[in-house]
Parts: sequence; C-alpha cells; structure tokens
Amino acid sequence: MRGVIPDTVAIQPARTRTAIAVLLPLVLLAGVLFVIFRFGPSELLRDPDAPPVEILSVQRALLKSEGIALTVLNESPEPVTIAQVAVDDAFWSFSADGPLTVGRLRRVTLAIPYPWVTGETHHIAILTSTGTKFEHEIAVALKSPEPDARHLLLFAAIGVFVGVIPVALGLLWFPVIKRMGRTGLDAVLAFTIGLLLFLLIDAAAEGLESSAALPGAFHGVALLIASAATAYLALEALGSWLARRRAHLRAEGPPSGWILSLLIAVGIGLHNLGEGLAIGAAFALGEAAFGTLLIVGFTLHNATEGLAIIAPMAKERPSVWTLVKLGLIGGVPTIAGAWIGGLVYSRPFTVFFLGLGVGAIAQVVVLIMRQMARERPLSERLVHAPVMLGLLGGFAVMYLTGVLVG
Repeated sequence: MRGVIPDTVAIQPARTRTAIAVLLPLVLLAGVLFVIFRFGPSELLRDPDAPPVEILSVQRALLKSEGIALTVLNESPEPVTIAQVAVDDAFWSFSADGPLTVGRLRRVTLAIPYPWVTGETHHIAILTSTGTKFEHEIAVALKSPEPDARHLLLFAAIGVFVGVIPVALGLLWFPVIKRMGRTGLDAVLAFTIGLLLFLLIDAAAEGLESSAALPGAFHGVALLIASAATAYLALEALGSWLARRRAHLRAEGPPSGWILSLLIAVGIGLHNLGEGLAIGAAFALGEAAFGTLLIVGFTLHNATEGLAIIAPMAKERPSVWTLVKLGLIGGVPTIAGAWIGGLVYSRPFTVFFLGLGVGAIAQVVVLIMRQMARERPLSERLVHAPVMLGLLGGFAVMYLTGVLVG
C-alpha cells in the first residue's frame, strides 16, 4: 500500500499540466476574440460614408385565406430593419412575428393581409430603412397546404403511390431473378449498378442546385458534402457491424446477400426521401402541375428499384416478411419526405437530405462492386456482353423514366 500512494500523488500534477496545456490555447483564443469584438480594429478601416451591406432573401411564401405569410432571412453581416412592404406596386400594411430589425441569420415572418387571386402572378417588394428593395415573385398563386389531418393523409397517400407501391412491384420479380444462372445474375447486378449510378448523378445534381439556392452563410456545398460523407461512413459502419454479427452468430446469422440488400434498401430509401421532398415542396410552393408530373414520373422511375433491392438475394430463400421489410425500408421514406417538403419546407433540410441520399447510394455502388469482385476481378466481369448491356440498360431505363420527371 505504501508504494501506491506516491504513484497516485505523482499522477495528479501530470493531469493538471495536461489540463492546462489543453485549456491555455482556448483561453488565449477567447482573449483575442474579445479584443477583436471590443475594440473593433476592422471598424477603423471602414468608410463611415459607405452604405451598409444588406441582403434579405425570401425563404418561403405561404398563401392563406387571410393573406400572404412571407418568411424572410437576413443574410447581411449586420442587422437590417424592414420598413415597408409593397404587393403589386402598392404599399400594404403588414405585421411581423418578431422585431422588424432582423439580426444576422435571423428570420422573421411577415403577415400581409393581401387579397391574392388564385392563378394570378403577384410581385412582392420589401424595402429596408435605407431604401434598399428586395423583390420576390409568386408565379402562380395557389393556397398553400397546411399541417392538418387532411394534408397529412394526402401526402402520405402520395408517398405510398410514388415510393411504396413501385418498390413493392419491383420485388415481385424475385422468382424470375431466382431462376437465373451466374451470367444472368451478373447482368442483373450490373443493371442494379446502372440504376444506382443514375440515381447518384441525379441526386448529386439536385443537391448542387439546391445548395446554390441556399444563403451563402449556410455553405450549401459544404453541407451537401458533409451529409454525403456522413451517410457513406454510417452505412460502412452498419455493413461492418452486420458482417461481424453474422460471423459471430455463424449459421444463425443473416446471409451476406440479405445484408447487401438491406444496405441497398437503406440507400434507395434515403434517395426516395429526397424525391418526397421535391414533390411536397412543389405543392407547398404552389406548383401543383409540376407536382403532379413529379408523381407520375417518380412512380415509373421507382418501379425498377425493387429489382435492385432483391438482386443480391437471388441465391437465397428470404421469407415474404423479409421482402416486405426491405420494401418498406426503400419506399416509406417517400412519405416522410412528402410531409417535410409540403408542410415544413426548409432549404437547408433539403440539401442535407439530398446529401444523405448521395452518400448512401455511393456506398451501395461501391459495396456491390466489391461483392462482384470477390469471385472474379471486376475488369474480367465487365468485358462480358451481358454485363455491359446490363450496366448500360440500368442507366438507360432510369434516364428514360427521368425524362418524364423533367
């Protein structure tokens, strides 16, 4: 016991020195930031006669029976005061759910009791206290959906028709896949890769377009990349955990094809979440005709996703309940996406979810290619005509159905 006490006492100063070494740079950094904000050296370089930089952006325009609700975000480095609102070149009274002096990256919702006309185009102008004007156009005025039971059911029904049913129909091809030989299965896996590559490109392009519409302070591209990396690494970790669990349980664990099918279902589900967002947002923004087109296009688009899910299990005997679970994983997120897009539309959320879809699909493509390369080098498999035709066919099918979406 005597030898333990000196060792314990010696550890304490070492821990204290480590804590000081960790905290000292942070304390000094806090001191530097205090000096910058307290004495403002940047203010000395600013021209006192220069006008302030003001940037306001309309995040959402809701059309209600009592008027227009306009959500405005201040992207400026300094607070901005909203002075007046004009609708169709006429100044209009309005109220706000907060102070009219909006801080940086703060939002305020303006309630404008304007008698908008269904189907008409309305132009809104926001004037700040400095006289700067920011304009927003409502191309086609249609009443916005509200978060009530009726709209929840309607968006849920849209998600079922667009996501759940098409994926379930694709699962019905399982008996056909099961009877195929090795070459046929390679062609189906290549077809799956073609499908997913198109979804990857489509989701990435959509994500970049949505990130460009974000205010600069949100760093849309960085948000897209970060969410994609998160999904990729999360699925890698999930796949590794499932593989270790299968090895630990040995014969009792799930087969490897089921694991790959599960990861494909998760990746497709995250992509379908983005599709639901697009449909819900189209109706929320008053673009009902475009939303209807999206429903038809995505329904055709998703009919082949069930095939992608079941392809890795061609040599196994999954139960009907297993197929049902995989179909729900791939299709149900469309419902959640429609709810989010239609009732609580948010541009940062849209970019984040699209990034998740990009990362998930990329991980699944890599995983399928690894699976195909285990038995034979991938370069040897791809030179076979059925495999090449499957790869190009998968991409072509998704492209042609994507044309319907626009």
